[in-house]
Amino acid sequence: MTQREAFILLNMAPHIGSIRLKRLLEYFGSPQKVLSSSKDRLIKVEGIGERLASQIIETKKRTDLERELDLVKRENIEILTLNDDSYPENLKEIYDPPIVLYVKGKILPQDKQAIAVVGSRRASYYGLSSAERFARELAGFGITIVSGMARGIDSVSHRAALKIKGRTIAVLGSGLLNIYPPENRNLFEQISCNGAVISEFPLETLPLPQNFPRRNRIISGLSLGVLIVEAARNSGALITTDFALEQGKEVFAIPGRLNSSTSQGTNQLIKQGAKLIDNVEEIIEELAPHFKNLQRERRKEFKEEIFETNLTYEETKIYNTLSLEPKHLDDILIEVGLPIPKIISLLLNLEMRHLIKQLPGKLFVKIDSV
Repeated sequence: MTQREAFILLNMAPHIGSIRLKRLLEYFGSPQKVLSSSKDRLIKVEGIGERLASQIIETKKRTDLERELDLVKRENIEILTLNDDSYPENLKEIYDPPIVLYVKGKILPQDKQAIAVVGSRRASYYGLSSAERFARELAGFGITIVSGMARGIDSVSHRAALKIKGRTIAVLGSGLLNIYPPENRNLFEQISCNGAVISEFPLETLPLPQNFPRRNRIISGLSLGVLIVEAARNSGALITTDFALEQGKEVFAIPGRLNSSTSQGTNQLIKQGAKLIDNVEEIIEELAPHFKNLQRERRKEFKEEIFETNLTYEETKIYNTLSLEPKHLDDILIEVGLPIPKIISLLLNLEMRHLIKQLPGKLFVKIDSV
């Protein structure tokens, strides 16, 4: 059995986890020696009792390793182990790095310059637009966006990077052949073509609740810092910040409305010392020693493309009445003072130019691009 096969087989063993695997490797020196060791020797390792030792003994008898390797080949998936030179450098430095990483796509050296952008699955429009703005601008600098491909903030952040052909990495809490949430299959394919989707779990692992905290340590581990966009008090995104702090990473937070339940966790983080930010430049400045050759010109060109709007006086008047908070058509009519048909026509023009967005209930919001 090769070292790589032994790593994969050990990673497939239930209830061991990365910390125990690390201890086993430190004690025995190689995954092959772990698998060939006796039960009496295995239980000498801290955290390995009789039950786990028996599981390890049974692991080398498993017959599904060949199936796993066949699936890896068929699905064009790469497996990285801690001993591989291409294993992500940032992740290798944390206390409990995954022994094995399944990768769909490609992890590049430039992905060391990464920021995690995470937040609520049930985000408000303010949270979604903020995530889109920050992820887009960070990606415009050439910074890789890392997130968990969950609904809400995560998905918007990945899409924002993809929109400007930036790099993004998604970390799953399931195997790569059990995409979760299932409606993100197209997003999975897009990310794998413009970055990477990764998981430490065997390919057919289900998205079980206990997998996601483990997934979150990888999100923060891959990154130089973590940006929390919007999170309730019990949000899973806060687990990512706990891991980030344990790993010595910077934590940034975007302040939210005081009466918004989806901002309570974020605002509490700020009280506890997370860095309050309202623009991308503050993140860049804080992490400046880690960033090299940022693509400032590319970002400049992108911003110029966005703001080449040439609005008329009346369009500007309507645009300036709007914000990230939804505003009803009746209120716009009162503030602008133009005839209804004219305002509706102007609103349609602004929406077609992707400067504003209409929400259900005759509500309008500005699309944030600053």
